[in-house]
Amino acid sequence: MILDTTYFLPLAQIAVDTDLLAAVARKETDLKLEDISVSLISLFELQAKGAKLHVPAKSTILAIDAIVSAFRIVPFYENGVIEAAQNLRRVISDYVDCVILATGIASREDVVTEDSIVLEKKRKLFRDYNLKVLSFSDLTSE
Repeated sequence: MILDTTYFLPLAQIAVDTDLLAAVARKETDLKLEDISVSLISLFELQAKGAKLHVPAKSTILAIDAIVSAFRIVPFYENGVIEAAQNLRRVISDYVDCVILATGIASREDVVTEDSIVLEKKRKLFRDYNLKVLSFSDLTSE
């Protein structure tokens, strides 16, 4: 399962309403840490968000170290990811979101996101790309 960057922000001390990793730790979901994959572009996005919000670099470094040591990182420069991301531009305007979705398509894994635009398009993404898009509420008892 590919997680969108949002779910990794708490690792860098950036508050979010949907802390999926904490829900996994509290066993509020059937999702297991070993089932989680991350697009490499999410590490960049986490760094950018941390810089924008003036998060201390040490917090961002610790978060990235934790992600790299705990999860499978999927490169965004693989052919299948590039091709799918460029095709997705017809559906989703944010290219980083396209890369994360394309990672799911190329890896044949579901994607979990809170992005409202992506969630609005989830039926089309499933129909056209066989990509299942889920949200925090789909995975937890909340």
